[in-house]
Amino acid sequence: MKKTNAARIILLTGLITGLAIAAAAGRQEQKPEEKHKPISPDRIYTFPTLNVVVEDFSARGLILDIGGGGEGVIGQLKHQQVVAIDLIKRELEDAPSKPLLRIVMDARDLKFLDDDFSTATVFFTFMYIAAADHEQVFRELFRVLAPGGRLLIWDVIFPKRVDEKKDVAMFPLKIKLPEKEINTGYGVKWPENEQGMDHYITLAKKAGFEVITQKEHEGWFFLELMKLKD
Repeated sequence: MKKTNAARIILLTGLITGLAIAAAAGRQEQKPEEKHKPISPDRIYTFPTLNVVVEDFSARGLILDIGGGGEGVIGQLKHQQVVAIDLIKRELEDAPSKPLLRIVMDARDLKFLDDDFSTATVFFTFMYIAAADHEQVFRELFRVLAPGGRLLIWDVIFPKRVDEKKDVAMFPLKIKLPEKEINTGYGVKWPENEQGMDHYITLAKKAGFEVITQKEHEGWFFLELMKLKD
């Protein structure tokens, strides 16, 4: 389970027994009095399980994985090709995968040189980043990708809230990799506005990316973007 300062969820025998949300730079913000405060189950809306199939993909050189802590799904898939960054040190320490490098870093201010990577991935991490910061993250990813480089994104689709009392979204996931299956759950403060694939496509194009592949599934989506060669 992705345990972040944006959302901490405890799952026990399939039941949500508690959730606390804490603010962190680059993550969804909240009021100071809410930090580390247990969330009432009445505020949590649990979505149907998302069945996420992650197929192996070709990649030249190193892969920059944004939010690569927690389960470290991309690290489990691509191993020593991966440079995993995360804002939370413990997330990187707890990841079961063994990427080439694990670095504490803010996706809004990547410390890499221009054109450093041929592939970047963002696996269910944008959901933890405040929507107001998404545009900056796209700009940074565009900068560090080499011309012809690809950006692969998997993330949830946030529908409009129908019950204002349910302001915490919980997404159980069944992640299918080529050689294993991961069962987990991600929880986060529910954004006030709808946030789906079109939101990310708009920002990606604004940053300079071209959309190569777009697939919308039940509750989640996949995008393949490219930084075109000059």
